[in-house]
Amino acid sequence: MSVQSNAPDGVEPTHFEFDHDSEQQIAVILAKYPPERKASGVLPLLYVVQKQMGRQTGSAWIPRVAMDVVAERLEMAPIRVYEVATFYLMFNTRPIGRYHLQVCTTTSCWLRGSDDVTAACKAATGIRAFGETSADGLFTLTEVECLGACANAPILQVDDDYYEDLDGPRTEELIAALRRGERPAPGPTIDRLNSAPAGGRKVLVDDVARKPQGQGQG
Repeated sequence: MSVQSNAPDGVEPTHFEFDHDSEQQIAVILAKYPPERKASGVLPLLYVVQKQMGRQTGSAWIPRVAMDVVAERLEMAPIRVYEVATFYLMFNTRPIGRYHLQVCTTTSCWLRGSDDVTAACKAATGIRAFGETSADGLFTLTEVECLGACANAPILQVDDDYYEDLDGPRTEELIAALRRGERPAPGPTIDRLNSAPAGGRKVLVDDVARKPQGQGQG
């Protein structure tokens, strides 16, 4: 194990080093950049750190000591790494729960019921406000900006997976499954294929007849 402590909230580990899986990922990432431009790999390397912390400690976050390791690997000032890690919402700079519940509350999701999703998350986890972690350490609830899946609003992102077309009861069912250690298939939670209309196609419902050879060719 490369991280010396599974730190509680507010307490930083004293050491970090990349494990074998992370080193393999980093080799692929850095091969994409000229050596003099390897600082451009700061975003993916921070993501590698966060995923490693999730594997090793059950909490996917980026401690400051790991930011320093990234800075050394990329030969850049540590402050530049801190700036990136604290700017992007996808990076967690303090410990989180085993499951990261990220509720989109921007316009499309709000109009489609994100308030119900938020209320269900709180009721099912005991969390009182965004930014908190449940008493059992399983769940952290975060408010996020548009997740870019507006056609399937409202959206709850759990770690890296999108759960779409949610309402209050379906959100509670999802959280209950996670609590049991199950990971439901991501995607729509209603009768919908990807972003197709709910209930199936409304137009072009008949199979298109094959055109005679040469038809339509100019």
